[in-house]
Amino acid sequence: MNLAELQKKLIAAARLQTPDERVPYAFEKRITALIAARKAADQWLFWTRGLWRAAAACVAVACFFGAVSLFTPKTVENTNDLSQDFENTLLASADLPDTSPTP
Repeated sequence: MNLAELQKKLIAAARLQTPDERVPYAFEKRITALIAARKAADQWLFWTRGLWRAAAACVAVACFFGAVSLFTPKTVENTNDLSQDFENTLLASADLPDTSPTP
């Protein structure tokens, strides 16, 4: 349905009705002034609130796992150094001799 025609029909129907005596004087003007004075919702406000809550949760999780890593006893039986294993794996291809055929 066309919105302009719907608006015209609604206004025409409203004009046919007699105003109720219980409605205070200039009530519609006060309501429209309140609606006009109301500022639009800030879309960034919802994002900032959510991101700050997420940041607080991340800090809490980081503190928890930091405390767990500090207070867990170290085992002697695991003598492998993960950093050295990782470096050896990454540099394994660099240590191979160049076997490309020469013409």
